[in-house]
Amino acid sequence: MGGSDQWGNIVTGTELIRRKDAGTAYAITTQLIKKADGTKFGKTESGAVWLDPEKTSPYKYYQFWLNASDDDVKKWIRIFTLKTKEEIEALETEHNAAPHLRILQKALAEDITIKTHSVEALETAIKTSEFLFGNGSLEFLKSLSEKQVLEMFEGIPQFKISKAGLAAGIDAATLLAEKASVFPSKGETKKLIQGGGVSVNKEKVAEATQIFNADHLINDQFIVVQKGKKNYFLLIAE
Repeated sequence: MGGSDQWGNIVTGTELIRRKDAGTAYAITTQLIKKADGTKFGKTESGAVWLDPEKTSPYKYYQFWLNASDDDVKKWIRIFTLKTKEEIEALETEHNAAPHLRILQKALAEDITIKTHSVEALETAIKTSEFLFGNGSLEFLKSLSEKQVLEMFEGIPQFKISKAGLAAGIDAATLLAEKASVFPSKGETKKLIQGGGVSVNKEKVAEATQIFNADHLINDQFIVVQKGKKNYFLLIAE
């Protein structure tokens, strides 16, 4: 059994079985599952998702399905879930009435994340999304392991800072422009802070002279910096 692109290999296998054991073998192939851009699901393709959480974290797995296009999700929800025809058609009607709510994508992402990982993994993935893209609680971040935090911020600019250097306290401008190089200069940092565009650990930085120390470390290791709402930077104290 296999995808239709493996027909030649499969036929060769059936022939081998006949020749070696005089046995009878049958081949079954299925149509390839492809993405809207025409590429297939596979480890050789860019953007492939893995079932192994060590290769694709449950959060990234959940996000993959959540970000599916409308064309893809209408096919995938029929392939990857066990929802009935009536359930799917009801979801489609609801989705078509308000596509921006991504009802089909959410239904698919939730269903397949639970089946592949667990309910707990889904809850963590949703809370991670809320933290990064909404008004998620800092307490959630504190509940994660070091590995989970690093997975969550994978692909986001990260900077190493000295934990010892934080002991005496560092003003915001120095921390973000010199110690971590989040922003190109102190002047730029001060300008952004004055405009209300910088947050540290989900709280607006009021002044460039505001002091940060080791007490601000999440799990004694991390500081989360935001420029605006969606531009994140992770400071890692060592």
